[in-house]
Amino acid sequence: MSFCLDDGSELLFGPATVSGGDEPATAILHTTDAVGEAPTRAQIHTTEQTAIFPRTGAEPQKSLGDASEKRSFSVNRAAKPLMAIGLAIIILIGGFFGYRYFKSSSSGQINSIAVLPFENKSGNADSDYLSDGVAESLIYKLSQLPNLKVSPRSSVFRYKGKEIDVEKIGAELGVDAVMSGRIIQRGDSLTISVDLVDVRNQKTLWGEQYERKMSDLLATQREIATVITQKLQLRLSGESQQKLAKKYTDNNEAYQLYLRGQFHYAKRTKDELLKSIDAYQQAIKLDPNFAMAYVGMARSFNVLPSFAFMSPREAMPQAKTAAERAVQIDPNLAEAHGALANALALYDWNWAESEREFKRAIELDPNVAEIHNRYGRSFLIPSGRFDEAITELKLALELEPLTITNGGNLTAAFLRQGKYDLGLEQAKKTSALDPNHPISRVWLAWAYIANGMYGEAISLGENILQTNPTDQDALLTVGSAYAKLGRRGDAENVINKLNTLAKSEYVSHYYLAGIYASLGDEERTFAELEKAFDERDRFCVEMKFDFFMDPVRDDPRFAGLLKRISLPE
Repeated sequence: MSFCLDDGSELLFGPATVSGGDEPATAILHTTDAVGEAPTRAQIHTTEQTAIFPRTGAEPQKSLGDASEKRSFSVNRAAKPLMAIGLAIIILIGGFFGYRYFKSSSSGQINSIAVLPFENKSGNADSDYLSDGVAESLIYKLSQLPNLKVSPRSSVFRYKGKEIDVEKIGAELGVDAVMSGRIIQRGDSLTISVDLVDVRNQKTLWGEQYERKMSDLLATQREIATVITQKLQLRLSGESQQKLAKKYTDNNEAYQLYLRGQFHYAKRTKDELLKSIDAYQQAIKLDPNFAMAYVGMARSFNVLPSFAFMSPREAMPQAKTAAERAVQIDPNLAEAHGALANALALYDWNWAESEREFKRAIELDPNVAEIHNRYGRSFLIPSGRFDEAITELKLALELEPLTITNGGNLTAAFLRQGKYDLGLEQAKKTSALDPNHPISRVWLAWAYIANGMYGEAISLGENILQTNPTDQDALLTVGSAYAKLGRRGDAENVINKLNTLAKSEYVSHYYLAGIYASLGDEERTFAELEKAFDERDRFCVEMKFDFFMDPVRDDPRFAGLLKRISLPE
């Protein structure tokens, strides 16, 4: 044995034959490489000429006599067990080095993957929508496959802009493989580089660079998704293959506009939500049958009234129309049914139809966190079915543990159920993920008020108002807390600010009612609640369980308003 390596080179070395061909070939450890992959398995290849011990040369001559024949027979008999022992040694050696080769890797199918946000190497922040969108679309595509666990957007996008250590990220996310990528856009030219690493053994499964035109973006993205499934050794059913190959649009420009819409929607500010709607609408003009663009538009319109960014009477009918159109185009699109169910609950107060749509959405795709989140918050909480609501909201958190909306709505469920301590605990957990997110801030502030921590609520609310003086969530927070502490003048100043703001933009009458209720002014509370019900304010459906309304809960007018919502018993 001249040398012995475990990296795929020859395990045993020697000439195939000697002169005259009498010496046998030596066993060699070969590797079998798939195209574009590092060696993955080893085999010992032998031929009929392969032997462990050299032959003794020519046959013995008969003239040597019986004694010689007996000695030769005895030697041959002794050689057989020696040959068996030698063969066993070779097998053990091969097994030892094979074990060393395989012990840090797994030749089996990869069952989980994280697709990291692609790096924007274009030198232009305006291309962020593209780098984010390609990664998000791949996450969505791969999430359609039932036997593959895909880390959600909220989990992977926290690594955006950070140095990538795939082994560390893989361990933190608990996945077998990590995909990273880079995008460079120069005018109509597009360069996409991708790397897929098995983090269990730091083995690169695949790397590729695509030089394409922007007009080829859709086809390139589909190609990447298909190659990933091959490299992960995924065995797809016919249904899974159809999901992977499903096309929502063939219009590249419309698709790019949809990615812009998704980019703006994720930011959740008023300006960004309006930008998202504009992008979705432009996409629909280019492709009137682009169902996902209608879903995006429905989502944005659904969200606007929740932050008091737009009147429900202006936003919600448009949300419903867009969702209905998406369902009409693609009846099997879970997200379309979920968006429609949300509008039916929060604006139409059509509870029976809303629950049918939510259940249909979950039936079509049980792994969409947003659907479980909306079902829990928009339907089950108003219905008073808190145990079911908490189950749905925890499931949404399980699917997407770092999504602020999911954590905020679980806080809402605890507070509406009257479990204020659990609500505060959950609010603090959500705030720890992103203290500056509008949803984490508002629910932490309201959890403070529910728990009688008015000083903490005022401190947080005033801090928000320093950077955004018109934040209505913060104005409700400080107005109510001032009132609870007997600081009537400060509370009335907040009311005056909201009334002044109402001259130029939509202001939630429910929020004004909340401050009046904290002041103990029942007449003005119900006057504002009447206006809120006329607007079909998003919070009207939760009034029955809202602690802001505790001071007026026993008034007969309160029960009369609840009847108008026709909440299911």
